[in-house]
Amino acid sequence: MNPALMALVAEGFLMRLSFGIISFALPLYARRLGLSLAETGALIAVTGIVKVALKPVAGWLADRVGSKRGLVAALVLRSCVSFLFAFASAPWQLYSIRTIHGLSTSVRDPAVNALIAENGDEKAMGSAFAWYFTAKSMANALGKAIAGALLTLTGSNFFAVFLITWGISSLTLPAVIFLVPGVDRRRAAEREDEPTLAGNGAGMGAQGPRPSPYSKVFAVVGLGFLISLTASMIDRFYPILATEYAHMTEAQAGAVYLASALVTLVAGPLFGWLSDRFGRKPTVAVRSMANAGSSLLYMVAPNPAGFTAGKLLDDGGRAGFRPAWGALKADVSSLKRSQRAQMMGLMDVGDDAGDVVGPIGGGLLWDAWGIVGLLGTRIALAIMTEIYAAAVLWRDPGVVRHRPHLRWRSRRRHRASGVESLRE
Repeated sequence: MNPALMALVAEGFLMRLSFGIISFALPLYARRLGLSLAETGALIAVTGIVKVALKPVAGWLADRVGSKRGLVAALVLRSCVSFLFAFASAPWQLYSIRTIHGLSTSVRDPAVNALIAENGDEKAMGSAFAWYFTAKSMANALGKAIAGALLTLTGSNFFAVFLITWGISSLTLPAVIFLVPGVDRRRAAEREDEPTLAGNGAGMGAQGPRPSPYSKVFAVVGLGFLISLTASMIDRFYPILATEYAHMTEAQAGAVYLASALVTLVAGPLFGWLSDRFGRKPTVAVRSMANAGSSLLYMVAPNPAGFTAGKLLDDGGRAGFRPAWGALKADVSSLKRSQRAQMMGLMDVGDDAGDVVGPIGGGLLWDAWGIVGLLGTRIALAIMTEIYAAAVLWRDPGVVRHRPHLRWRSRRRHRASGVESLRE
């Protein structure tokens, strides 16, 4: 792994560690300030709503100023968020800070994805995203565990906890500033006319006008929305499901998250390698299969064993999906490298929107039809997502063309043409 990717992986780990602590502590702090459960839920949703609204514009801005500058600005803002939480004493201040958090994430996500895509090896793009997302997932689980320990040790001193998260998040800046190179927009524009993994059709010598890359972007947006929607319908409710429906204790439910972290540590790099070896299509499909399989386990085995297996299957599918998803976005955005961050931001909108709509829809379905209705709907959505994924990925050769043997043939043709030109 080159130094730039190591710095980006370290950034993902430290920033997610910081906000893993915050995600655990913030709802408790909001309740201390007198917010109701509905108001606390709205507070948590603010960041997702801002991300959906601003990511396309933020991605465009990152392309204008440079992905590295956009990432540095976003990291400064996110560090400020941790610092400001330490001094927040009123509900409106919490909502304002969460809005700033959404703004920083809107700029950060497209920029960091573009930088990984630019600095990663095209032959191992899935593995590059695998290490990044695995580091984030591990840090998120570790951050929540640390948050509980910190609140216990400090006697629920939220001021001290938030200042610690500010210190952790500030550590990311030096690594990014000194180790991550910026993207040369002029060179990126020149490379748009070169053959790319995403742009090579079934026939390497095919001529004719290429379709707009944004048609592929919007197809991926729909796929991201459906996958994220199906996953998030259950994920946020798992502690309630485990304790009230499967009759697990809080300690048992918490232990499942630790086991999930171990599954993520194995599944992320493994599926990243599989994505590079066999292509994006089968590994992207894993997510919907895991959604349907876990829902079926929850229905037929509503006990601690069934819910543990279902959660591990769910999180293993998520860990396997993220590297392929990142590599898929890298493939599509390579069609227009000078607008890579903007295209990354657009493709993230569906994923983020699903995260916002999923918990709301899941709660409404649970109230209206009960847990069986919720799980049955989730299985139906997972099947529909597989059908959509087949239409987008398997039938459209322009969306993903990850074939090592085609790339080898392309290089051999270029070498042959070079030899012929020298002979002439």
